[in-house]
Amino acid sequence: MDNIDQKEQYPVAPRPNSPVFYDEKTPVKDGDAALDFLRGEAVPGEAETIDERKLVRKIDWMVVPLMFACYLLQFLDKSLLNYAAVMGIREDLDLDTNQYANLSLLFYVAFLIFELPHAYMMQRFPTANLHFGRELLCFFGCTSLPVGHVRIRDLASLIIVTSMWYKRHEQPRRVGTWYIGVGCASILGSLMSFGFQHYDGDRFSSWQIMFLVVGLITICMGIVVIIFLPDNPMSSRLTHAERVAAVERLRENQTGIENKHFKPSQVLQLAKDPQAWLLALITTAASIPNGAVGSFQSILIKSFGFTDYETTLLQIPGGVIAVISVLLATYLAGKYDARGLNIIAWSAIGGLLGGSLLAFLPDSNQAGRLAGNYITHVVGAFLPCAYSWSAANHAGHTKKVTMNALLLMSFCLGNILGPLTFRTKDAPSYTPAKTTIVAVDSVAIVATIVLLVYYRWQNNKRDRDAAGQDHKRDIEFSDLTDLENKEFRYRY
Repeated sequence: MDNIDQKEQYPVAPRPNSPVFYDEKTPVKDGDAALDFLRGEAVPGEAETIDERKLVRKIDWMVVPLMFACYLLQFLDKSLLNYAAVMGIREDLDLDTNQYANLSLLFYVAFLIFELPHAYMMQRFPTANLHFGRELLCFFGCTSLPVGHVRIRDLASLIIVTSMWYKRHEQPRRVGTWYIGVGCASILGSLMSFGFQHYDGDRFSSWQIMFLVVGLITICMGIVVIIFLPDNPMSSRLTHAERVAAVERLRENQTGIENKHFKPSQVLQLAKDPQAWLLALITTAASIPNGAVGSFQSILIKSFGFTDYETTLLQIPGGVIAVISVLLATYLAGKYDARGLNIIAWSAIGGLLGGSLLAFLPDSNQAGRLAGNYITHVVGAFLPCAYSWSAANHAGHTKKVTMNALLLMSFCLGNILGPLTFRTKDAPSYTPAKTTIVAVDSVAIVATIVLLVYYRWQNNKRDRDAAGQDHKRDIEFSDLTDLENKEFRYRY
């Protein structure tokens, strides 16, 4: 669990920004579920008995380990094809580079198709049950590769879960804590692949056994999630006073917690929102290297002249680098409220520097090209910053859920395009694919700068318009969007 910054000043108890009359039984029409909870169950002064620092730590241990386990398994699940590439899958199924690339992208095609329906279900049904449903589908797909690699999976609910428990400055590090499952999965997957390569059986190949074992582990995790992951703070295992405090402390976010009523007007507003499409462009561009390197990392390393065993073990440092860069990026993003700057910095290091080393060093410079491959792993540090940026800057539950779907669809699109840059005719160097990494990360950097300028312009405009206006009571839990709530300010 990541430590709470000692400089963060948590009061003994959270205090609302304006008086709240808990005995007012009539809920605000179309408001957030948190407001109904406070007015229906909270007692004035009850939350003041709770130490917020201890409460945050209790929440951390209740939800973050489960989110980490979910994300580790979903990324391990996705990465199995990469490890299977040096375990004989291409030879067993007679796959050339183009066919292998198509198999890699089909995973994300299914992901893309089911993202919007899942977003709707995520708003209408309990979050934990949707986690469980995805894990079951992962399990049933693992008995054979053609079926097993084309299945439904999504992580948008993890972003929603983070936003319903944490303040905006706390979110980057919590997202980072569960997102390091990517690097941990790379390390674990490499070790598992190395071990399964020593399996020698007649009925199943080593990669088939690996898929089956991971599937069994995943379904067990699904059962754990549905039992222990709370759907929201109001129905969690916290004491009543802690639940009230957990809700009250999120007033300052002005993004709400949950609303089970789907509002088409918020979807329409999102479609016209410039920040949504800039974030989508950033995510798509920065995900192309992820899709390219993630699926072809073993092939790239093997092309440097290493054996299958060496190739498998040489993927471990990439996982370590991914973990370190994610933890550092999200710590800095939360501490200095600098999500955009972190996206720019890590895209420049991973995409421009790492991609350039891969693309432009001569084939004889094996060490430099291997270093470039490792450096590209820090590109992944942009994703938790982008996820927490979206969670912090989109209000209105329908808009938040739909934005998460758009963000994940952009992630899918990037991961679909990434493998397509690897073509059979470019083997074994795949120079065009490596050059693409440099180009698309440049696009992500420029789009991030534009989004930062947009946020600053919006905040300055709202500051000018707000002069002399009074605070509107309970506006924080009225399920207004960030565009409708003029007291909302965007985080950078």
